[in-house]
Amino acid sequence: MQIVVAGQGYVGLPLAVRAAEAGHRVVGYDVDRERVRRLIAGDSFVHDVPSARLRTVLDSRAYSATADEAALADFDIAVITVPTPLHDGVPDLNHIETCARTLGTHLRRGATVVLESTTYPGTTEELLLPILEDASGLKAGADFHAGFSPERIAPGNARWSFETTPKLVSGIDDRSLRVIKGFYDGIFQTTVPVSGPEVAELAKLIENTFRLVNISMINELATLTYRLGVDIWEAIDAAATKPFGFTRFTPGPGVGGHCLPVDPLFLSWKIREELGVPFRFVELADDVNRHMPDYVVRRITQALDQRGKTVNGSRILLLGLTYKINATDLRESPSTRVAELLTNLGAHVQGADPNIQDGDHTKLNVPLVDASEEEITTADAVVLLMDHDTFDLPMIGERAPYVLDCRNRLSGPHVETL
Repeated sequence: MQIVVAGQGYVGLPLAVRAAEAGHRVVGYDVDRERVRRLIAGDSFVHDVPSARLRTVLDSRAYSATADEAALADFDIAVITVPTPLHDGVPDLNHIETCARTLGTHLRRGATVVLESTTYPGTTEELLLPILEDASGLKAGADFHAGFSPERIAPGNARWSFETTPKLVSGIDDRSLRVIKGFYDGIFQTTVPVSGPEVAELAKLIENTFRLVNISMINELATLTYRLGVDIWEAIDAAATKPFGFTRFTPGPGVGGHCLPVDPLFLSWKIREELGVPFRFVELADDVNRHMPDYVVRRITQALDQRGKTVNGSRILLLGLTYKINATDLRESPSTRVAELLTNLGAHVQGADPNIQDGDHTKLNVPLVDASEEEITTADAVVLLMDHDTFDLPMIGERAPYVLDCRNRLSGPHVETL
């Protein structure tokens, strides 16, 4: 089949490449011409798609990348994987709307459009379908198929890969569901059909809200048990020995990426808009996690004060700047806020993260250095924000004058845990 994947980021590119490997002719469409240029050159910027794998599907001509709308003509299935950011707590669906209008001008009878971008319940049927119908002159269900299938990308997850993670699928009617399920059956090991798009849209938000709420509970508890003098990490290990009724979550400096800081707020916004009431768990969880970088900075300030130093003028080295272990993604990473707060207090802040690609460090506004023994030993404070595998953790724990370990990975005479 002729497949279009609109949006070639961390969701769209893995899907496009996997579909090409499964035997489809795939057009990877993106409005970012620099991104398209890199893809055409076989240069992948997505962790789970090595450049060698990208070049293989390019060389076979099963995959092509383009910013040219004309290349979208005659598609059988188009999948929308564009960003859905929040602005001041309000979902911004402009990317979906623009993409739907573009695809609608190329939509023909019998074709299918699937939305994968995370959004609030009702988006597929209330927003996407009217735009497609208006742009194409066709009728959803009668003339073309449509549905929603949420992405479940977990960059760097060693246990669950792209194709082994079960895939939720839905359609606006039975025929749409059959077509969409058939497409994803050839890409994923397991597909899980649900009754309609709203269920699939809500399921995605439940998944991420579950994680956000539990992480925020543990984060807040960590700030309290530190004051009580109880080791939260040992207590979590003890609780995790229970074989039922408990899921392990651990503290950290905050949450990042698109999913946890953003997705649950889509549901919170929808509930306020439709019902006029707050989703209190989400709003509280969001508040707790947004203030974790402030807590990290308070702990650093306290530790330096105990050592006769002030934050103002101190050299502070932040280790692991991405939002997730071994990932390359800085989106919504709490390291950005930690760096900003410390810099505003007059600290000389540096960052070390071997996974950050060229140019991405400008989002942090701090210089990048190697996590060398010299940098470790000359810093007044070292903060382990993300415990990448490439870090020499024994050396850091042994040689640093002071470490705030936000991941409970270090041991040494001057190490404190979050």
